[in-house]
Amino acid sequence: MELDIKEIQKILPQTYPFLLIDRIVEFEPKKRIVSLKNVSFNEYFFAGHFPGMPVMPGVLIIEAMGQTAIVFFAKSYPAELQSGTLYYLGKVEAKFMQPVFPGDQLKIEVKPLKILAMMGIVEATASVGDKIVAKAELIFAAKGKENK
Repeated sequence: MELDIKEIQKILPQTYPFLLIDRIVEFEPKKRIVSLKNVSFNEYFFAGHFPGMPVMPGVLIIEAMGQTAIVFFAKSYPAELQSGTLYYLGKVEAKFMQPVFPGDQLKIEVKPLKILAMMGIVEATASVGDKIVAKAELIFAAKGKENK
C-alpha cells in the first residue's frame, strides 16, 4: 500500500513547514512501513544549517522517523485512535552515520519492537541510496484530545 501526501496529511498533526515525509511507499500492517523524504535545497532549515555547507539537521531526521512511526501506528491500529489524537515522543536513542544533503532522498523504515494500547517502541533506519545515515529507537505515546 502506498500513501500520497494528501493521505499522510489526514493522519499527521504536523503541517508545513514541519511535515517531513512526502510519501509512504511500503506498508505491512503491524510489521513495517517505509517513507520517503525528498530533501530540497529550498528547505527552510538550510538557510542556517550550515551556510556554505547545507546539511539536514539530525533532529529533523528523527522527526521524520517519528512521523513515519505515527503513520505506521495509525494505519496498523485504527481502532485505538480517534480524530484529534495527540502524539508525544518520549525517548530517542539515535546514532548518525552520514550527513544528509540537498538533493538526497531520505528513505525511512520503521519496524515495531513493542506496541501497547496507546504507545509504542519502534526501531527506525534512515538511508540515502544504499547507505544508512541514521538509526534510532523511538518511544512514543498517543492520547486522545479529550483525555489530556
